[in-house]
Amino acid sequence: MRIAAGLLGAVLAALTASAAPAAVRIKADPGGQIGPYLEELEQLKGSGERVIIDGPCLSACTMVLGVIPRNRICVTPRARLGFHAAWHPGENGRQVTSRAATQLLMDIYPENVRSWIKDRGGLTPRMMFLSGRELAAMYQTCE
Repeated sequence: MRIAAGLLGAVLAALTASAAPAAVRIKADPGGQIGPYLEELEQLKGSGERVIIDGPCLSACTMVLGVIPRNRICVTPRARLGFHAAWHPGENGRQVTSRAATQLLMDIYPENVRSWIKDRGGLTPRMMFLSGRELAAMYQTCE
């Protein structure tokens, strides 16, 4: 997994803006490595910026739900969160599931998201998606 330029660019733009506080908009973030995402999300958390999820937020991007306070997150009708087990490259480049990193993801997610994942069999190598009415029932909606 690699860190997405979309989230990093949005975070850097938000942190360097000198005008009134703006929101970071996630429109197409494929995810990446957990460590770098956590670092960027912690910076975003400290910035006080709101987060608008306005498109795909996949893999490590979904940690935004557990790092940024819930009252600073909103979702649009285009928001689509994709969850899967964490992995690292193994022999011959094959994906090997990391139990420890997968547990870290689950520990980061808020209880409502953990319950949603558990109700669907837990995190596996296969991506599962949270969007539409289910997502809008969990998070404030925005346009």
